[in-house]
Amino acid sequence: MTAYPPRVPEAGSDQHRVWNWAHNRVLSERPEPYRPRTEVELQGLLRHDDRPVRVVGSRLSNGDLLAGGSGLLVSLDALSGLVCLDQDTATFGAGTRLQQVFDTLTEHQRMLQASPGVIAEQSLAGALATGTHGQGLGQSTLSDEVVSLRLVDAAGRVREVRRGDPDFGAHLVGLGALGVITRVTLRTVAHRVFTCHKDAVAADTIGRDLPRWNAEWEFSKAWWFLDDDRVHVWNAAQASPAEVAAWRHNGRELLSGSVGDEQLNATVDATLARMRADTVRGADGERRQFRTVTRFRDFATVTGDVYQVFCRGIAVPQINTEIGVPLADAPEILADFGDWYRRERPHLHYPVILRSTGGSQAWLSPAHGRETLFFGFVVYYADDGSLNPEGLDFLRAAERRLAAAGGRPHWGKYFDSGLYDFAAIYPRWEDFHRVRRELDPAGRFVNDWLGGLLDDHRRVA
Repeated sequence: MTAYPPRVPEAGSDQHRVWNWAHNRVLSERPEPYRPRTEVELQGLLRHDDRPVRVVGSRLSNGDLLAGGSGLLVSLDALSGLVCLDQDTATFGAGTRLQQVFDTLTEHQRMLQASPGVIAEQSLAGALATGTHGQGLGQSTLSDEVVSLRLVDAAGRVREVRRGDPDFGAHLVGLGALGVITRVTLRTVAHRVFTCHKDAVAADTIGRDLPRWNAEWEFSKAWWFLDDDRVHVWNAAQASPAEVAAWRHNGRELLSGSVGDEQLNATVDATLARMRADTVRGADGERRQFRTVTRFRDFATVTGDVYQVFCRGIAVPQINTEIGVPLADAPEILADFGDWYRRERPHLHYPVILRSTGGSQAWLSPAHGRETLFFGFVVYYADDGSLNPEGLDFLRAAERRLAAAGGRPHWGKYFDSGLYDFAAIYPRWEDFHRVRRELDPAGRFVNDWLGGLLDDHRRVA
């Protein structure tokens, strides 16, 4: 059974240990991680200290993945910023926050082909290592936009890996297990503006609608409100010249339609009532988690660049689970999931998030080799650090169903590793281990949790 740890609200004032972002796991007993100022300094650290190493960025991943134990916890915050830019690529330090990447590219009238994830506080290296993705079948994970990357291996040697190299796919989602990434070169395309059309529809045809939306629109994202059997969908395509002109006239800020659609308001209010009951232990003030749903009230079509439209996440401590299943099987999986929910009526804390991507070249991406539908689930922490037990029961049951349907879990989020035969669901699993053994024969870049997962007894020899 997956362990969902309680949060320690007062951990933010703990000056003696390093916590993950959600304050539900101690990552190190040191007061601060090591912060090498240069790649050379990082090389020296790895050469002269043979302890295990874990790298942290924004610390948004589950604490098990990040925990350093008695080893070295390393932050790449100093290795950040734009290194160089040309007509088709941009190179950034690995510790650069995604928001800085997006802002820099926009300033130079460039963008990534990949749609962003919702949280821009992530570090670039961390987003790559865990398979961060957005939505749209014409793209896949952020990692699939990598042209080359530099890393320091376990012996302190600098290596450069380029697209076309035989083992390139191992490095695209490396889980921090292959070395410390220091620099990343990303391919870019010309900046574009999009109009996102929003709607609320009945969910009885979602098995047909979702694949159709993804085939017809460049970017599509949906939220499934199971209790009301309604779907809120965002479908985006390149804006017309008139829409682009209106966006520019608005100071290049996100432009919202003047008339809001009220048809989802009752569903939003019912969802907010459930979330308040699950999370509020004191006076009912404004909570950030409520804003993630409140924004669906009086929804309207919007025009903006891809980051303004889709990079809209509100970072709130939570348990977040995401499972990718084959998009080709989506009609059957969605129908089965809906039938199960209507039959069992488990407690739904937050609507199910549905995003689809094209296949990924990354060997350990949940989207590797196939168009993928990602099911996302969220349970927010209550004010006292507790979690609604019925909401967690729903997460466990939902994950079991999707794992049985060929699902692969998002590495940076919470999942029950016992549900997955990783060697069976990842065709390049053993190839990844071969690369790991070559770069890190002593296993310096895996902690106890990750080492146990990667070296699971079910893995073929």
